[in-house]
Amino acid sequence: MEGNVRSEVDLLAAVTVLGVLEQAYFALQVIRARRKYKISPPETMGHPDFERIFRAQANCSEYFPIFLSLLWVAGIFFHQGAAAGCGVLYLHARFRYFQGYTRTAQGRLGPLYTSARLLWLLLGLAVAGLVAHFLLSPSCPWVLAWLLQLLRAP
Repeated sequence: MEGNVRSEVDLLAAVTVLGVLEQAYFALQVIRARRKYKISPPETMGHPDFERIFRAQANCSEYFPIFLSLLWVAGIFFHQGAAAGCGVLYLHARFRYFQGYTRTAQGRLGPLYTSARLLWLLLGLAVAGLVAHFLLSPSCPWVLAWLLQLLRAP
């Protein structure tokens, strides 16, 4: 891979690795809580503190593929810096979500809403980038023909 190609995705790669490390941290917290509260796999119920830690980790894991997909599509088709910035903010919000949820169920709500807004923002950037790509791409003349057809409609 040439240097210029790498520089087009280096921020996205860095945020991805940071996200994987965050997921590993969350998983380690579940292992630690299992030992502390003596809850062996595959059990997922027990002490309320364990259940909150387990649920926080599971929820973060459930959203991680969505986050990664939107991060990369927004970064490649819209702007790498904007997507990476949103990505770092999202990871920070998820870390705050995890910490808040481990304390109280209500403690997760503020960071949950923040992370949801950031996912919507990444989705918007991804869609905007893809639309611009297809509308401005010389390899897709059918899009221009379709738009012209729409403009001529009564």
